[in-house]
Amino acid sequence: MEKIKSNLRFFLSRVDYSTQLTALSLIVMLVSILIVGLVHGSLSGYIQAVLVIISLILFVYLFLLLGEKAGKYTNNLQYRIDRGTDNSFVEYPLGILLYDDDNQVQWVNPYFVEKTGIDSIFSMSLSDISNDLVSLVSDNQKDESHKTVKIGDKYYLVQIQRELQTMYFMDITHYSKIERRYEDNRSVIGQVYLDNYAEITQSMSDRDVSNLDNYITNELSNWASSEQMFLKRIDDDHFFIVAYSGKIFNMEKKGFKILDVIREYTSQQNVPLTLSMGFSYGVDDLNVLNDEAQKNLNLSLGRGGDQVVVKEIGQKARFYGGNTDPMEKRTRVRARMISEALQELLKDSDQVLVMGHNHPDMDVLGSCLGIRRIAQMNNTTCKIVIDTKNLHTDVSRLVQMIDDDPNIKDDIISSEESMNIITSNTLIVMVDHSKQSISINPELFNKASEKVVVIDHHRRGEEFPENPMLIYIEPYASSTSELITEMLEYQPKNKKAIEKIEATSLLAGITVDTKSFSLRTGTRTFDAASYLRSVGADETLIQNLLKENIDSFIQRNHLIESITMVGNQMAVCFGENDRVYDPVIVAQAADTLLSLNNVEASFVISKRPDDRVGISARSLGNINVQVIMEKLGGGGHLSDAATQISDVTVGEAKDQLVQVLSEIENKN
Repeated sequence: MEKIKSNLRFFLSRVDYSTQLTALSLIVMLVSILIVGLVHGSLSGYIQAVLVIISLILFVYLFLLLGEKAGKYTNNLQYRIDRGTDNSFVEYPLGILLYDDDNQVQWVNPYFVEKTGIDSIFSMSLSDISNDLVSLVSDNQKDESHKTVKIGDKYYLVQIQRELQTMYFMDITHYSKIERRYEDNRSVIGQVYLDNYAEITQSMSDRDVSNLDNYITNELSNWASSEQMFLKRIDDDHFFIVAYSGKIFNMEKKGFKILDVIREYTSQQNVPLTLSMGFSYGVDDLNVLNDEAQKNLNLSLGRGGDQVVVKEIGQKARFYGGNTDPMEKRTRVRARMISEALQELLKDSDQVLVMGHNHPDMDVLGSCLGIRRIAQMNNTTCKIVIDTKNLHTDVSRLVQMIDDDPNIKDDIISSEESMNIITSNTLIVMVDHSKQSISINPELFNKASEKVVVIDHHRRGEEFPENPMLIYIEPYASSTSELITEMLEYQPKNKKAIEKIEATSLLAGITVDTKSFSLRTGTRTFDAASYLRSVGADETLIQNLLKENIDSFIQRNHLIESITMVGNQMAVCFGENDRVYDPVIVAQAADTLLSLNNVEASFVISKRPDDRVGISARSLGNINVQVIMEKLGGGGHLSDAATQISDVTVGEAKDQLVQVLSEIENKN
């Protein structure tokens, strides 16, 4: 508006100046003619002089008349511009809000009141209208920016002028509804799998199988129909789904109750069947969505089944369900198939590098020794990558015993040595973990290409090696040592059998992870332990390895002294912010807490040697600590999980944990 006024004033000033200059030139010319006529004194000269005077009078009159009209026009236009400027600030169809340095509302125009219904601004702050307005003021570094804000049932595009402390509100509810309609109508591809259908139906009669099939089909069809989804059975235990994203979002809010419906009914019928699902959306290519849906289903199965994975392409996966301990459903057939597949990979590799997670425990070392023995049975060299500087007491004792064994000692190497010997044909075996970031030497994966094998008993997380050659993840197994023990039974019989120290290490790994066979044990756990005892595992040696130091005992009890209950069943302990605790001691403290009355889940928080804050979580099975730890950036098993948090104090980590626990407690 100011620019228009400036241009107008410039134009009028130029017109006035030109007119004055022209008038002055004409007057000079006419006076010159008059003087000439008088000088010559002729009749024609006097006539010309009279005509000049008349013309001059007429010109002056017209000039004055033009000036008067121009003045009226200028004054009228200036009045309209000023009036329009004043009225637009109040009546323009755009919400305007003024605020002060304390984010208090100072003034709003009538249009803002009309649209939002907020007519009283006395003692009102921006947060009373919307917290998004506060974040727009505080987070924005530019002088002018915009953000979509919801006020009531309407959406506004809010433009802010920080220097003037002014906000402008444009109603975009119509366009926002179009955007939300688009978001809710994107294509979603889903895969549904009956986790243990084959194992359950193999011993059932045809009639019972038919009844189970009818029930499952009817329940899933009714569920799909109620959510306006297309459902097609493509195999005995596999369904295909096409849906809209809005329906998936609604089911996420409800927590996919269909999982509970199927599980509870089949459990009552003594045929405990569970579902796993994977959904994908976010691109228009249906082939890509189908591939991603299959990957999400595999992720769900890798986490133990009985859960749903929903993921938008390029975003983090969202998990639902998985609140029950996965049932043992692996068979000896699967163990034999994995064992045979590993043999083929070993034959095609020039050497094997096996490693566990950082700060290795007894299960890691036992598993590594088991893989080394399997490699030797297949005439392949195997090296164990381990950091001998950061070992707990029990693992350190076992490493010292290995140092006395010349047959094994030379096969223990450091991370630096592994980088020097790896080749393009080296097979990397990950044991007791599936996240590259927590491996003893994550840099190995940069050179390993796709020759990676994953053997683990923890639930699979979103971070996972890309295109591993073999995956053996069984969350219902007690330990990775148990899985590898079963694989040993299917190796060539004409090779040298497992040695005593290897069998003892594997049994020690099972013993530690099952808390001396008191947690997470199945019939296969005892079968594996029986096999190891038959080939020379020494239980007395295991007890000596697992003896606790007095200092560790005192530190563990010191942690337990800080116990605080969250709700009725969750115990939280924490150490000092300036005191570092061994992660194994922290884990032992969490295990000890479970022996207390009315404690279903335990959480121990402490400062770690790497300057991060660690949380060790344990559960008796009724509370899924894996889901809790995932909310804090960690993961693990339903009853055994952990996380490490950077750039926080122990107190801040405790506050984050208590907030998550309180949210879970309130939901229940």
